Amino acid sequence: MEQEPGSAADPAAGASASVWRYAMARRAHVAIDAAEYFGIIREAMDLARQRIFMIGWDFDSRLLLPSGRRWWEAGRRERFPARLGSYVVWLVRRTPGLEVLLLKWNFAFVKYLFRGTMLFDLLRWFFRPRIDFKFDSAHPVGCSHHQKIVVIDDVLAACGGIDMTTDRWDTPEHLPQDPRRRRPTGRLYGPWHDVTMVMEGEVAVALGDLGRARWHASGARRIEPCAPQDASPWPPDLSAEFENVEIGIARTRARYGNSAQICEIERLFVEQIQRARHFVYAETQYFASRAIAEAVCERLLEPDPPEFLIINPRSAEGWLEQVAMDTARVELVETLRHADHAGRFHIYNPLSSDGHPIYVHAKLMIVDDEILRVGSANMNNRSMGLDSECDVFIDCARPANAHAAPAIRSLRLRLLAEHCGLTIEAVEAGIARHGSMSAMIDSLSCKGKRLSRLPLKHLSEAERALGTSGVLDPERPGELFEPIERRGLFRRQGQLMRVRLMKRLRRSIEG
Repeated sequence: MEQEPGSAADPAAGASASVWRYAMARRAHVAIDAAEYFGIIREAMDLARQRIFMIGWDFDSRLLLPSGRRWWEAGRRERFPARLGSYVVWLVRRTPGLEVLLLKWNFAFVKYLFRGTMLFDLLRWFFRPRIDFKFDSAHPVGCSHHQKIVVIDDVLAACGGIDMTTDRWDTPEHLPQDPRRRRPTGRLYGPWHDVTMVMEGEVAVALGDLGRARWHASGARRIEPCAPQDASPWPPDLSAEFENVEIGIARTRARYGNSAQICEIERLFVEQIQRARHFVYAETQYFASRAIAEAVCERLLEPDPPEFLIINPRSAEGWLEQVAMDTARVELVETLRHADHAGRFHIYNPLSSDGHPIYVHAKLMIVDDEILRVGSANMNNRSMGLDSECDVFIDCARPANAHAAPAIRSLRLRLLAEHCGLTIEAVEAGIARHGSMSAMIDSLSCKGKRLSRLPLKHLSEAERALGTSGVLDPERPGELFEPIERRGLFRRQGQLMRVRLMKRLRRSIEG
């Protein structure tokens, strides 16, 4: 089995144990919510000339991409199919030499094949040599392939939390009962918040290297990099918040075959939390990582800690995820609140205008408006050591990025404005008036689109034992076979365990 580039100490990578590579981007844009992202990717695919490479946790050929028309140089107007499965066929017919590669996690293989028209689309793709679809099973049992990456012509790349699948499309308004938020079956689904970064330049070559290594590891044929080209698939009307910035790339990958264990994402989270002077703003599907909570706990115990503001969904999707993630979140949040002597730790859930919880699928972190991080990794244990993940980030401490801080700040204000149902100017004025993000949020009305403090559900003793054990959310493959004191959320070393013991002692005395 082929080893990922930079998996071991790779001098060519030019980075640390927490970063795989740094690469320049001529332009970068953060797409907020899938309505914008799907539109960007569709137009970028339309401009592709050599290769479209899509890597994902899931794909659904029934996905309806934004409909549209483009005026061509010849002056004629051309329509194209909206459904992803047909659109891919249309693209390779229209563009000589274009190939399309799709790599998906192999979970629920049989169920996936019989998902609506998926089997029909796979058959259509199979008979076209320039379309190749693979299921990725190159990981230990219990792990998943969780990256969400698109690379086009090795010139444009996207990395973040949005899969090219159904139940993802939404707008920043997150309208109640939006009729456009509809599954292929016709049923509506609830509001959904997500984020992905789109980049142009050398960083696309680096992510192409990562994708090709993953493709080879899955057992597929070897593919070569794209030939250099002057044309870019960057959509002409897409404005970039960032220009000429250096992008860092961090990964997670479980040890498998000849591929070494990679935990860059976990180390990078800890390092970036340790660097915070004023605040950490994060949007994440889960908050259940022992390593991240340990780093937060250490900061909260300081005399003057930074503000931590976490945006989370009300509850995880699916019964198993609720048992694993929601119970662990209760234990960690209760412990962190006990350590929070200065009142700096806050966790919220966004609500639509009718009070319906908005599901947060984004994986984003902003530190002091000096670090912007977007990727596929959640703040849970699996993303730290089991599942294949990829995060990208812009760090203003890097000399090439000294000019990026104002754009990072604007992005943070825009996200807060979306969640609070306010203008960016109102958010900025509210933070200035009240002194912090959380104070601004708490000053707002309890009606309309808003952020609400996350309620923690009551846990039974059995639920607490399961949540703290890490049985359903281990940090590394094979962890289940280790002694209990060496795994789980509260290990014998670290501030989390000490704070938890103090909390229990205080409850015992008060009781």
